[in-house]
Amino acid sequence: MATIWKSTNQNSTNQATNNTISGTTLSSWSRQQKLAMIAGFAILGLLLAVSACSKQSPKPALVGVSNPASNSATAAAATTPVTTTTAAASPASTKKTQKAKKRPANVTYSDANSGVSFLYPRKSTLISGDKALPQFADLGDASMNFVQPGGVAVATVELPSGSYPGTDFASAFFNVNVNRSVSEQECAHFAFVDSRNADGEPVDAEKVKIGSTDMEMTSNFSANAIKQAEKQYYHSYENGACYEYVLGLGTEGFATEGGVEHVNRDEVFAKLKKILATVKINPVETEHGAEPAIATMAAGKE
Repeated sequence: MATIWKSTNQNSTNQATNNTISGTTLSSWSRQQKLAMIAGFAILGLLLAVSACSKQSPKPALVGVSNPASNSATAAAATTPVTTTTAAASPASTKKTQKAKKRPANVTYSDANSGVSFLYPRKSTLISGDKALPQFADLGDASMNFVQPGGVAVATVELPSGSYPGTDFASAFFNVNVNRSVSEQECAHFAFVDSRNADGEPVDAEKVKIGSTDMEMTSNFSANAIKQAEKQYYHSYENGACYEYVLGLGTEGFATEGGVEHVNRDEVFAKLKKILATVKINPVETEHGAEPAIATMAAGKE
């Protein structure tokens, strides 16, 4: 019986031992499996993270590409108003510059000694003093037309030589002279007058009104083979002196040759008369004292 019990105990012990080993093995595999599972999850998580990063990595590239376009659009948008503002401001500044540079078409001449003042075109040439007596080139000076000597040239305005291109125009001028040796009665006469009438008799001077001033007027014409000179003389008596105004026109050549036309004489003299119409005679000191009267002609502009 004891032997049977020993056998039974050994079997039981072996069975218990086997059970213990089997349980231990099962328990050990369970931990490995857990570790494996944890490791698997960790690897899986890492792969997912890498995958997510790889999927997200193009986005910064896209953002990088879109940024320059966005910046360009923003820069263009910012630049456009500046350009528009500059374009809008440019005409205004140009107008201001033009207004600042714009000058009157006429210039005022004034002489204190004679009391004469007048307006003349800015583009014309003004000569005053001893050299103020105008000339007609080969035809000589435009002589004064007082009946007594003692005349003094005050000023001469010469129109530009190219005023009438394509014509026989050579020169034109407005001249002022004064003579204090002439009486009021003598001032109404001229040393020489127009003699172009049919019978060769001189033509008497005529009375004309320039602005509000009454004047005596005559004309004179001279010429040679290729040059012609025509003058209009006006006299008025003010400040105890005789004032003479000379309007002159010079032409040259043969107008029918080479396509050259005759200049419109009426047009030239009309321009010179506009200067004459602006003349003012102011009081000046004379041997008899200051003259109170002021002779003013109607002001006119070119």
